[in-house]
Amino acid sequence: MGIVSVFVAAIAAYAFGAIWYMALSKPWMEAAGVETGADGRPVNASDPKPYVVAFLMALLVAGMMRHIFVTAGIDTLAKGFMTGLGLGLFIAAPWIVNNVMFSNRSKRLIWIDGGYATGGCAVAGLVLSLF
Repeated sequence: MGIVSVFVAAIAAYAFGAIWYMALSKPWMEAAGVETGADGRPVNASDPKPYVVAFLMALLVAGMMRHIFVTAGIDTLAKGFMTGLGLGLFIAAPWIVNNVMFSNRSKRLIWIDGGYATGGCAVAGLVLSLF
């Protein structure tokens, strides 16, 4: 059941990211300096590599989160959600802050990308606690 829970959590986090970035696509592309075509879409929108890598990274995160949950005995929806939220907010997002600050990129990326990391971990934590 462990592998199934990791896959379902990764799919849920990936889906959260798709919704998050669709809703924030214009501000994100502007803040990240993404090159767009005449249609307003990123020039690499048809390249599957970023999507495949994003899903593989979601699998890695969900796998490690499951390990943490099993080791720590996190077994309720509330604990799963709060632990996922905490991992996103206090582990993943601070690294994003560092990356943005050292690369001298738009500080809006902190909120957009950090929000995704936090929300994605919270969703994954919620799903993992269902299994």
